[in-house]
Amino acid sequence: MELSVTTLVLLSLAAFVAGTIDAIAGGGGLVTFPALIAAGLPPHVALGTNKGQSVFGSSVSLASFARAKKVSGRRALAAFPAGFLGALVGARLVLFVPREVLRPVVMALLLCVAAFLAFRRQGAVAKARVPERFHVLASGVIGFVIGAYDGFFGPGTGTFLIIAGVALLGETLTEATANAKVVNFASNLASVLLFALKGVILWKVSLSMAVGQFLGSALGARLAVRGGERVIRFVVLSVVTALVLKLGWDLSR
Repeated sequence: MELSVTTLVLLSLAAFVAGTIDAIAGGGGLVTFPALIAAGLPPHVALGTNKGQSVFGSSVSLASFARAKKVSGRRALAAFPAGFLGALVGARLVLFVPREVLRPVVMALLLCVAAFLAFRRQGAVAKARVPERFHVLASGVIGFVIGAYDGFFGPGTGTFLIIAGVALLGETLTEATANAKVVNFASNLASVLLFALKGVILWKVSLSMAVGQFLGSALGARLAVRGGERVIRFVVLSVVTALVLKLGWDLSR
């Protein structure tokens, strides 16, 4: 499938915006996946191509947070393999779903992600905490479950990981954002390997978008590390607002 140069440039710009957002608060896939669908890619190919470009951004974000010493090494040892395995399960499952069935499933998942992010009350989830002695185990479970979701669908994964870190492990927004990048990278890597073997990644498109994703992720990670809670909270709320407006517009057409 050939796309015009203009379309590739616009997709790269979308990837830059998504990379910046994703590094700070998650949700970058809510920008890139609809953009790929709008460019005319079939759902399976859009999912695979989206993973092909997002793996570059997630690697940059993880490296940036790790250099800033914001990532928990103990939790990463459990979260990375769990996220990798979960994503393989999810990506394998989505390849068996027929195209005509996948499109409405994808649209329904987008609506669920939007509703969850838009209507959860700030601070409401912070009451539930897993005892500290179980944090490594909990990190593995969270990594597997959300990694499987990421392999099957993806958009909103980073935000869900941040919510889980705050809600279950009592992390600050900055800590949760940093630790989320471990599972993000693991699940993206696993998905890319499987989708590449199945031939559902348009590498010309993925590599073009990867440039924007790389630059955006570097910028977003730096803003998150320097700005901390204030920047992260602002971007999360902005992502939710933009998503709700977009979906509302799509439904009204």
